[in-house]
Amino acid sequence: MPKVILGGKELDIDEDGFIQEPEKWDKAVAEDIAKTEEAYPMSEDHWKVIDYLRKYFLEFEIAPPIRTVIKQTGFDLKTIYKLFPSGLAKGACKVAGLPKPTGCV
Repeated sequence: MPKVILGGKELDIDEDGFIQEPEKWDKAVAEDIAKTEEAYPMSEDHWKVIDYLRKYFLEFEIAPPIRTVIKQTGFDLKTIYKLFPSGLAKGACKVAGLPKPTGCV
């Protein structure tokens, strides 16, 4: 697996850029990943989505369904795509340091 420097840390990533050690994620790592996902600079709205994804993942060990994210954050799908142009699974989950969601291409 390739290694990259994100947030001042050397991390393993997969072929799609998802970090392989979610426990090493922090806000500095998120900011660096956001730059690669056209989600930079991170606004309060970005962090609302990221914080929800992290909280859900830490509780259930899986990324939440899009409908749950929409309901819990109050953002519609169009807004989520404005925040994360590559989408919730590819973009937001990557920035949040989650593993690549099942079914993500």
